[in-house]
Amino acid sequence: MAVYLTMNEFQVVEAANGAEAIEMAFEHRPDLILMDIAMPVLDGIDSTKAIRQHEELRHIPIVCLTAFGDLYEERAMEAGCAEVAAKPVDFNKLDLMIRHHMS
Repeated sequence: MAVYLTMNEFQVVEAANGAEAIEMAFEHRPDLILMDIAMPVLDGIDSTKAIRQHEELRHIPIVCLTAFGDLYEERAMEAGCAEVAAKPVDFNKLDLMIRHHMS
């Protein structure tokens, strides 16, 4: 994922787990967050909820990535994700999602 994004001229900052994702959101104030549902320490749903609790981060679009399909889509949207992308990732669709939210 990082290689694809970098090759398409996006700056990438990676987090190793959900708790780190929250810290990185505060530190880097990204234009968009790609949030995996299945992460150690804190999952993507709880990480998204935590990010959404902070006024200064609420405007950042979060695109959720999940291999669990419809099982987590509703929960991700309720947590504050803008969209949900299924794994394996269709990079053409992901690119459109990213560009839509960054325009």
